[in-house]
Amino acid sequence: MAVENAQPPMAWRYCGNQIKLWRTHAQVSREELAKEVGYSAEYVKSMEQGRRKPTNLLLLVADQVCRAHGMLLAAEEYLQPEKFASYSADYMLYEVDAIALKFYQALLVPGLLQTEAYARSLIVGHWPPLDDATIERRIKSRIERQPLLDKTTTAFNFVISEGVLKNPIAGEEEHKEQLLRILERGEQRNVDIQVLPASKRANPALGGPFVLLETAEHEQLAYQEGQLGSALSNDAERVSFVSQRWAKLVQLALDPMETARFIKELVEKL
Repeated sequence: MAVENAQPPMAWRYCGNQIKLWRTHAQVSREELAKEVGYSAEYVKSMEQGRRKPTNLLLLVADQVCRAHGMLLAAEEYLQPEKFASYSADYMLYEVDAIALKFYQALLVPGLLQTEAYARSLIVGHWPPLDDATIERRIKSRIERQPLLDKTTTAFNFVISEGVLKNPIAGEEEHKEQLLRILERGEQRNVDIQVLPASKRANPALGGPFVLLETAEHEQLAYQEGQLGSALSNDAERVSFVSQRWAKLVQLALDPMETARFIKELVEKL
């Protein structure tokens, strides 16, 4: 299967091209701009071509030298890294305005229910390893999503495999904190949490986690995420397929009250 060569982000390419256009319009050579900013001409060229992210320093100096009156410097905001992995960005746009969300998780606590310690353990453990700035940005972004659960006009349903609740991603105290967080969120009137017992081995969702989402316009979407990417679809057949799996999982899972008792017992053992 052929794989397309990865392209640098569009924002890099567009911003770099604008620097080149402004520089050319101002009749400033690449060598002159490079000297002003303290870079090599080749380094400036790589940013003008979008192969490297234009630096804030280059934007500042180019804006002054090319008399762009703040137009180049304004690009700084659009060069900030995305809050979420690119493959989940589309889903995040729909999640914010959804009126109903149904999550199945087989391996991890869903992001909306994670404590900061749990999220940090997962993100720090990412492989290939992430740089410190990306780690902190992703943790912050994950925690910033969680007030969505306080939107009482949105219904949230979670089915979580038993093994998730018994697997301490972080230390014992952090794991206890995580279980208590799940209990706390499960007390909200717009949040239902159910555990899928391990005894239900032949369950219909062994293929992995998914989310079912309903928009304010009552459009139904299905979202599935894997190690190499994700898929967000409103295809009726796909949505029906996932919806049927969801219905069966809910049937097999403990109800919310039984789930709360189950989690309390786990907490007492810690």
